[in-house]
Amino acid sequence: MKLGFHVGYWGSGPTPGALEAVLKAEELGFDSVWTAEAYGSDAFTPLAWYGASTSRIRLGTNIVQMAARTPTATAMHALTLDHLSGGRMVLGLGASGPQVVEGWYGQPYPKPLARTREYVDIVRQVIAREAPVTLDGQFFQLPLKGGTGLGKPLKPTVHPLRKEIPIHLAAEGPKNVALAAEIGDGWLPMFFSPKSNGFYQAALEEGFGRPGARHTLETFEVPCSVPVIVHDDVEEAASWMKPSLALYIGGMGAKSVNFHHDVFARLGYEDVADKVQELYLAGRKEEATAAIPTSLVEDTSLIGPPAKIRDELRAWEETVVTQLLLRGDAATLEKIARALG
Repeated sequence: MKLGFHVGYWGSGPTPGALEAVLKAEELGFDSVWTAEAYGSDAFTPLAWYGASTSRIRLGTNIVQMAARTPTATAMHALTLDHLSGGRMVLGLGASGPQVVEGWYGQPYPKPLARTREYVDIVRQVIAREAPVTLDGQFFQLPLKGGTGLGKPLKPTVHPLRKEIPIHLAAEGPKNVALAAEIGDGWLPMFFSPKSNGFYQAALEEGFGRPGARHTLETFEVPCSVPVIVHDDVEEAASWMKPSLALYIGGMGAKSVNFHHDVFARLGYEDVADKVQELYLAGRKEEATAAIPTSLVEDTSLIGPPAKIRDELRAWEETVVTQLLLRGDAATLEKIARALG
């Protein structure tokens, strides 16, 4: 199983030591480095910064929010960065959720799967540069209907370095996972657990079986962000993860629409997820954190002494996951790489 490095998005400012960690990841032979965005730092700028200091490691977005840019603008970013990096770009896209899409970007959220299908279609047309880009879709029209009437189909002025740039889709629900398998080159899961592998493999196989699907499971990438904490005390290691999990389960989304909550409910923690959400939305964040059992952390992470981590890694190696995306500073990455063997 390959290793990658997930830098994520910034907190209140640039992530300290991020470039040093990226350089260490390349030195250690990691396959990829990934950036993210929410409603602060963007994904493409840091990735270009890291790409300028590296020569081999692949550069991925995990994820670019589709509502943030038109599909042609996203394609321009990917096309440009692919040239500057010598063909190392991997474009990870995601629909995000209604709170961010409508609250931050001021864009409509309904029908995210149909919108994603049109979005990816346009991006692929731009990158291929085989003909002027056109689409008469429900969400996107190129040229625009009802404008001045002067718009015309265009090709990008820049010739692509590659006719295809890999496109990965972030997805948590089964329909979105199936869509990733149908139209994407990879799937970017969140809060994956080996215990849920059968559920997700079935969703992927449904997508692979659709007419026009681009891949089979054997040629499809699944880079998965997996927290790894090497520490002799399992409970203490778990305690470092619980505040973040409480945020995602309880506060990342509305009570009626929280895809992260739903992931843990499907994993068998519905009562826990409901309680965490109730406490978190009531402002009782410490209690929400305390309500998360260590078993939930262990199901979606690799924590504890090196021997325990290596033993549990075997279960991950039997799943659809093709790459573990790690987090941490340069010293932590080296420590984790040794622990994983």
